[in-house]
Amino acid sequence: MKTQLYDESDDDMSDIKEETDAQSTNNITEDYFDSDISESDIEFDDDIVEADNEPPQKMGDPTVEVTDENRDAAQMAKAKAMEGISEGKFEEAIDHLTEAILCNPTSAIMYATRASVFVKMKKPNAAIQDANAALEINPDSAKGYKSRGMARALLGQWEDAAKDLHVASKIDFDEEIASVLKKVEPNARKIEEHNRKYERLRKEREEKRIARERQRHKAEAQAEYESAKRQEHSTAGRSSGGMPAGMPGSMPGGFPGGMPGGSPGSAPGGIPGNIDMGKIFSDPELMAAFKDPQIMAEILDVMKNPANIAKHQNNPKMAPIIAKLMTMFGGAK
Repeated sequence: MKTQLYDESDDDMSDIKEETDAQSTNNITEDYFDSDISESDIEFDDDIVEADNEPPQKMGDPTVEVTDENRDAAQMAKAKAMEGISEGKFEEAIDHLTEAILCNPTSAIMYATRASVFVKMKKPNAAIQDANAALEINPDSAKGYKSRGMARALLGQWEDAAKDLHVASKIDFDEEIASVLKKVEPNARKIEEHNRKYERLRKEREEKRIARERQRHKAEAQAEYESAKRQEHSTAGRSSGGMPAGMPGSMPGGFPGGMPGGSPGSAPGGIPGNIDMGKIFSDPELMAAFKDPQIMAEILDVMKNPANIAKHQNNPKMAPIIAKLMTMFGGAK
């Protein structure tokens, strides 16, 4: 039988389009590779059946106290069921086993036996329900594992079927388990191989995505750096000795020959106007600060009224800038 699973093809992996613009990259989500998934057919060596969706069978009440009379009645009902199984009367056998379960709901073998009949009737879901009940009562029920493994094989759940059948074989080996395993194990291996390939391709795709992200961030950082350098050179070319960031005044930075309130060439407090702008432009901390709108607004405020310098010195971002500028101004001749 051919069953469809899904994986990423190697061709799709090699044809990934390199996306460098930020908007496209930001749209990458956890299922970014789903659109490139292609169908892959796996040939299995056995047929499966459609899941049975009938109303659930009657189950016993495990809290009921079971008397000796109940146990005897359960055994009699089980004997009739076994006779029905031998004659191929599976529906009749189910009725007798249900009676046995209601009489003795604490018996794992009753559930496991009914599960085995459901397997013969190609009703895997009903069989799994009974097998689970048997294993809850007795975790070492070989017949419970065997019946559940065979039922899972009917549903094409090859890996789980193989696990159950191996456990059953370890507890109580029989030829039927070995026969079913010969059909189940090859299919389980095919799925394991498929899953390994899918996981490998998924990891490769994720590594490529991370590499693209890293490259994009590097390109953005490089572009930002080059843009800042161009802006710096452009500002310096237009300036006759002023500071950047567009302060009013004869220089782009707004420091005229002298600060407001002072004589030309010097500012109140003796700050000279002939500042060495090369020192300012070469100071990365100052250049970065001049790009901050808040800092520039405060510098403008000080330019208009040097007395306002006191109120801005409490700003932790502004204080070191003022101190550095004052040091530079104080060293100017």
